[in-house]
Amino acid sequence: MIIEKAASQLEALGNVTRLRIYRALVRAGEEGMPVGRLQEKIDIAASTLSHHLKKLVDTGLVVQERQATTLICTANYGNMNTLIGYLVNECCADAKCAAKADEVAA
Repeated sequence: MIIEKAASQLEALGNVTRLRIYRALVRAGEEGMPVGRLQEKIDIAASTLSHHLKKLVDTGLVVQERQATTLICTANYGNMNTLIGYLVNECCADAKCAAKADEVAA
């Protein structure tokens, strides 16, 4: 993963409102959630939701799909897992214990 992309995604999630939106979408599962229901769930103005969704979409954390007149938002689980993996894979990478664990695995 490119570090600039990770930084952009983490910056987007660093906003309390965007994190609330993202958590709601992650919890909604693969079917996602219509914008109207998301607005009610988060209890924010439509224009504010639109502003924050744009940032999440621009960073690749959320995808939107139009179904007739309804806009469905879904967490991009692939990108979420890539970001989480990027952080987890770096865990203890420079620690002495990481080298010993690699030797044991070999």
